[in-house]
Amino acid sequence: MQLAERRHPADHGPALSAMRRAGPPARGRGAVTNPANRFEPQEAEQFDDGWGTLAGLADLPPLPTTLTRDASRSVISWNTSPDLGFDRAVNPYRGCEHGCIYCYARPTHAYLGYSPGLDFETKLTFKPDVAALLERELKKPGYVCKPMALGSNTDPYQPVERTLRLTRAVLEVLERYGHPVSIVTKSAGVLRDLDILQRMAARGLVRVYLSVTTLDAKLARRMEPRAATPERRLAAIAALSQAGVPAAVLAAPMIPGLNDAELERILERAARAGARHAGYVLLRLPHELRQMFEAWLAEHFPDRARHVLNLVRETRAGQLNDSGFHDRYRGTGPYADLLGKRFARAARQWGFAERDPLETRHFAPPAPAVAAAPQLSLF
Repeated sequence: MQLAERRHPADHGPALSAMRRAGPPARGRGAVTNPANRFEPQEAEQFDDGWGTLAGLADLPPLPTTLTRDASRSVISWNTSPDLGFDRAVNPYRGCEHGCIYCYARPTHAYLGYSPGLDFETKLTFKPDVAALLERELKKPGYVCKPMALGSNTDPYQPVERTLRLTRAVLEVLERYGHPVSIVTKSAGVLRDLDILQRMAARGLVRVYLSVTTLDAKLARRMEPRAATPERRLAAIAALSQAGVPAAVLAAPMIPGLNDAELERILERAARAGARHAGYVLLRLPHELRQMFEAWLAEHFPDRARHVLNLVRETRAGQLNDSGFHDRYRGTGPYADLLGKRFARAARQWGFAERDPLETRHFAPPAPAVAAAPQLSLF
């Protein structure tokens, strides 16, 4: 792990900043391309000038992960989307080292001047003051408490959390204020904060969602190379449940023709592990993610790439993505409808319940500390 400024040593020249590295995919990374930032007026591409200049790029060392401090002065992000079950979220990190090829958050990296491809999983930013800034916002007189989402954009328990512990700092603030939170992660690292989660769960303040995309370890390694294995995620659900922390499973995303046949089995395994609630999301491919996913399919599944993409189009009105409200998480058409019915049937079979609302009645900013000899008021 390296700490860097805006210019990163992970850059191996402008050609590689815009396109994929020559040769096989970068070891331990999900994306096979690094598309140009859609906000940049210029774009670079690899070009062999006849001297075999591209051949040597295949021998470059693995891409390192670099960190840049995020100087944001506010950390709660707000939304009015009718598709989301929350209106506020906090994300200690931007970019995610898990490298999930399908991640809908990848295009947001373009706002930082980076590529949604390899940059998203190698050039991370972190918010060192996230806990203090969150506390400041929770103290505002007009703040009205509703459940906070933690990990709505990038995973709060990606590998860097082991050393920076920013997610734990956020949970410490939320616990102290009695503020409810829902957590979404692909990491068994959530168990490192089991002490806080148990105390919050006793007051109805927390729910943890483990995202399980597939039970096939080989497929998981290709789709989400640095996330916990499927078995470790199921084990995390079991550990949370045994500790009294409400655990849920997200079968997400379901990719037609690739992992959607596993839907019922994922729900069964999660239910047996102790998950109380379940959800699913259909694959979304906003902005650059469309071309990135096509390139990834061509690299790893050339025999079925066209079939998978055609099935995706069936669920998106003939396109690879539909960003309209109400349909973007479930899709439309017969294939999407059948997926929804399969989920509903499996959820009933395995006894998944509707989500209980998290408690907001415990919210109370801590009283300010009283000085040893407080100054008397004039009035």
